[in-house]
Amino acid sequence: MADDNEMILETDRLILRPWEESDAECLYKYASHPDVGPIAGWPVHTSVENSREIIKGVLSAPETYAVVLKAAGAPVGSIGLMLGKASNIGIHDTEAEIGYWIGVPYWGQGLIPEAVREIIRYGFEELHLKKMWCGYFDGNEKSKRVQEKCGFHYHHTSENVTCALEGVLRTEHITCLTKEEWLKKRCFQGIQQLLKMAQTSGRTL
Repeated sequence: MADDNEMILETDRLILRPWEESDAECLYKYASHPDVGPIAGWPVHTSVENSREIIKGVLSAPETYAVVLKAAGAPVGSIGLMLGKASNIGIHDTEAEIGYWIGVPYWGQGLIPEAVREIIRYGFEELHLKKMWCGYFDGNEKSKRVQEKCGFHYHHTSENVTCALEGVLRTEHITCLTKEEWLKKRCFQGIQQLLKMAQTSGRTL
């Protein structure tokens, strides 16, 4: 299972924590939906026991987190960082690839962008990474929009990429975000917030 020292991260609406075997039923509830796994390159879960085995195997990898909705008190998705060689896109040890998904009932609520932004902050501020990567398979427009919202920009496209679906090859579009780009964006957002506060109070900076 996950390392006891693994981080627990928090946002306004979410807690990101290591997966536990007791999450198997929740995982199956969302990962068994045909619109979730296949478009991200992995097969639908076939039973609660299948989900439990995936928690013990795939989801026990370092820096892999259950996306727990505070209002529900249970996992509704997953997010993780694949550091250096753990990624299959060929990146340096000072870089990481982000992967994520969320259950269909929670689409369109901005929850995954919220989780991704926190993982980006954690990766740059606490793991001292220099660059983050992300990818989406051709046709996965929802994932593309998440990456755009979080500041990632297009880098390249790879053809005939293998995935967890046996015998299936995909076209994958790769995006990236450097620490410098992220810091500039945060600085700009901070200035905007100060200006907004000043306007609200009727004062000038």
